[in-house]
Amino acid sequence: MEIAILVVVLALVALVIFVIARTAVIVPEQSAYVIERLGSYSRSLRAGFHILAPFIERVAYKHTLKEQAIDISEQVCITRDNVQVGVDGVLYMQVMDPRRASYGIMDYGFAIGQLAQTTMRSEVGKIDLDRTFEERGAINRAVVDELDKASEPWGVKVLRYEISNIRPPSDVLTAMEKQMRAEREKRAVVLTSEGDRDAKINEAEGEKQRVIKESEGARTKQINEAQGEAEAILAVAAATAQGLNEIARAASAEGGPEAVRLRIAEQYVAQFGQLAKEGNTFVVPANLSDLASMLTLATTIVKDDGANAR
Repeated sequence: MEIAILVVVLALVALVIFVIARTAVIVPEQSAYVIERLGSYSRSLRAGFHILAPFIERVAYKHTLKEQAIDISEQVCITRDNVQVGVDGVLYMQVMDPRRASYGIMDYGFAIGQLAQTTMRSEVGKIDLDRTFEERGAINRAVVDELDKASEPWGVKVLRYEISNIRPPSDVLTAMEKQMRAEREKRAVVLTSEGDRDAKINEAEGEKQRVIKESEGARTKQINEAQGEAEAILAVAAATAQGLNEIARAASAEGGPEAVRLRIAEQYVAQFGQLAKEGNTFVVPANLSDLASMLTLATTIVKDDGANAR
């Protein structure tokens, strides 16, 4: 009897443990469990410890609420100028509503990946090959907008899409390399010609400035020389006038007329002697013997000048 009771107790304990194991649910952080009651949606469980109704409720779907990255495999796209390019990318999305993600579509990851490929082909077909490398940002935004509209009923939010690689055919790559090389050579030639032009302009400008500076220097020199000559003439004139005034005052003093006549006579004789030395033929004044009258005339002129000076 005791053994039968022990077996019954152990069976009850096992049953309790089994029920607790089936009904106790621990939801991890950033996760959500969808609970069904008798086959229909009941509720969504967030992170924490939960107890389900035994044999009535069950965990139907488990979703992660973290941001997910889906690799979009390479696909062949045809650009507007009929060039085939291989494009692959990475899609980032996040489950926002676990219920719609469970019942809105069978596999939202596969559906969004296929939709990303078709949208990418459509967007690449709108632009030329040369612009596909420049318009990556615009293409990414267009894909995200289209996928976000389509995935809203599924409870999934498409956050962003990034193009990983764009691979044109080998012959197109060769042509593009030649084109880029030609563009670089063209830019080099243009830059060289612009450098030569700027150098010539600078040389011409320097020569112009040199000529201007030389002309300004010559003008300043002439002005300074003219001012110097004028000042010299004024100084000579002032000295001459001062000398004449001194002579006039001396001639008016006592013994002055005799000194003047003596000086004039000396200069007369000296200049007459110089005429005799310089040539064989010279003109002799008619009144050469009348030296006394000439001295009297010079003395009278000096006296008159002295009187006027006073």
